[in-house]
Parts: sequence; C-alpha cells; structure tokens
Amino acid sequence: METETLPAPAGYKPLPEGLGFTDVLRPVYRREHNSEVSLGMYVQLSHCNMIGICHGGALMTLADIGAASAINFAREKIGPAPTLNLSFDFINAAREGDWLQTRSEQVTLKRSFGFASGVIISGEKLVCRYSGSFYQPDHDGFKGQLDKLAAMHGKD
Repeated sequence: METETLPAPAGYKPLPEGLGFTDVLRPVYRREHNSEVSLGMYVQLSHCNMIGICHGGALMTLADIGAASAINFAREKIGPAPTLNLSFDFINAAREGDWLQTRSEQVTLKRSFGFASGVIISGEKLVCRYSGSFYQPDHDGFKGQLDKLAAMHGKD
C-alpha cells in the first residue's frame, strides 16, 4: 500500500525533513487543535516487523516525539526536551495502512522537567499507552538545533 499519497486527516501538516531520527517515520504529520498537539502517521511496510505489524520501536518513536511535542506545546516555548524515561503498554497491533495518532492525556510541567502520558490510537482502537519524563534544559547548549525545532512546530 502506498501511504505517502494518502491524505492526512484534516488539520495535520507534514513535518519537514531533517529532524534526525524522526525522519525514519516519514511522512509524519502534526496538528494543533484546541489545547493539544498530536502527531500522526500512516503505518508503512518499512515500519512493520517480520510478522506484518507495526514494530514497537516505530510506535515508541512516535510516542516519544508526541509526548515531547505536548510538553513544548504546554510550555509555549520551542526547545529541546530530551527523554529521561519512557514506559509503554502495547495493547493492539497496528498494520500497514493504518492511520496512527498520538493523544496526550496529561501533561505536567515542573521547573526543569516535563511529564506526559497519553495514547496512540488508530480510529477507535487503542494501540498503546505511554508515559514519559523529559528534561527541559534552561541553557543554550542546544542552540544549533532550535531552527529545526522551530520548523517542526511550524514557526519560522
């Protein structure tokens, strides 16, 4: 199935190329709606394991990026959010051609840390639950990456 030609659901815009490891999921889409941000993708053959379902690593990558994006969205500040911990419960399989999207259910901000939990869904089907903690550096050590982060968040 050629998923690169399928249109993303309303409001989702493609992330730009050049975002490092995120590019392995391409095409990945982002949507800001009301007070939340969501990432989405169609499962492609390259995301599947040998038994034909979406690889856990692809799901974990989508959740990681979705949770960090939710933290940045809540912070109202574009910046790096390196992952400190990420936990998963895999519930249902996703297959080639399925549309997956993240949904953050809780985001908590502390001075130097952000915490996010949520789900990845495919339609009405719950695919996995995730919970993570992320570092929110208050220094300029990541300055070279801010342009890429701004592009990811649709800010020029």
